[in-house]
Amino acid sequence: MAALAGGPPYADMLPRDFTLLQVTPALDGGGVETLTVDAAAAVARAGARSLVASRGGRLETALASAGGELIRMPVDSRNPLTLIANARRLRRVIRDERVSLVHVRSRAPAFSAVWAARVTGIPVVATYHGIYAARSPLKRWYNGVMTRGDAVIANSIFTRDHVLAQHRIAPSKIVVIAEGIDSTRFDPAMVGRKRVEAVRAAWGIAPDESRRVVLVVARLTGWKGHSVLIEALARSTVREETVLICVGRGETTPMAASLRALALGAGLSEQVRLVGPFHDMPAAYLAADMIAAPSTEPESFGRGVAEAGAMTKVVLASRLGGPAETIVDGATGWLVAPGDPEAWARALETAFACARPELEAMGAAARARVVEHYSLETMTAATFDLYGRLCEKSA
Repeated sequence: MAALAGGPPYADMLPRDFTLLQVTPALDGGGVETLTVDAAAAVARAGARSLVASRGGRLETALASAGGELIRMPVDSRNPLTLIANARRLRRVIRDERVSLVHVRSRAPAFSAVWAARVTGIPVVATYHGIYAARSPLKRWYNGVMTRGDAVIANSIFTRDHVLAQHRIAPSKIVVIAEGIDSTRFDPAMVGRKRVEAVRAAWGIAPDESRRVVLVVARLTGWKGHSVLIEALARSTVREETVLICVGRGETTPMAASLRALALGAGLSEQVRLVGPFHDMPAAYLAADMIAAPSTEPESFGRGVAEAGAMTKVVLASRLGGPAETIVDGATGWLVAPGDPEAWARALETAFACARPELEAMGAAARARVVEHYSLETMTAATFDLYGRLCEKSA
């Protein structure tokens, strides 16, 4: 085993001379890409080598700083000829760089990566990061490429159950490893007052604002439930006490126009603000009084819910998918009936009725839960354990 003196507790869990090859379509900054960089950093800290096959993107610098090496190739393509060419490229990389294990994080590149790993005789693992719909046998076959390796990582119990329901694989082949949150970056103690003030100013919130700020972090698309929350706010007794901030891509889309029209019709146009993407998310969570995640379809994990919890923020989330596992209802946040404006109105009123010490105690419990169950360290230790077992089995 490879280990670093004084290194992280999981540093001795990888085989000697271990080289990881992750395959992910892009490095543009989403949750999958962030996890790719986090995994590369963990491997480097453990004294091993980490390669990433990807078309690249704005996280390339972060990957290099983390100790990872980018191997640029068009693995984001679904073109069958490109998939074949990528399989050959990956086979060469595996052989030339003496790769120990391949970890694939998306369906299209999985076709190339699984073939390349099989031909070279090394283990391959795939992470099911999302819930892939399958309305036809062909689509189910396409999705099933994520199960054709040696092991499948599901990012929640909900995702595991979905995989088992969709594909004929042995339950023992699936390992539940929740996504890890950087609890050092997402730590209230690490965010200064000026950063929070800058966020609130960018959102148009005056220093003497007395209304509570409810934050939604999600791209503007129908199933994320923004309209449900606006309708709920319109029906609630706390409508005049609330500013609703919506952070996420899509502020110039038809969906955004629809949400603005809904807010205008409810007399909430000044209080509902679509502010677009925001990069200083630790400060953004602290700039809010509470967080809402009103999705009407299940999230496989719900990264924003865990990030908010790490920042000691109480979250109201739909009782669906991963967030229903992350949140302890009534103790670290509230779970609400999805798609039901009336239920969401009552949930907002319940949260607003809580005294500040009670909300702070719930927020502290939320952070403790994230640190214990959803930290980068917890995810890394479980992932390295799987890597080690697969490499030992294939030796």
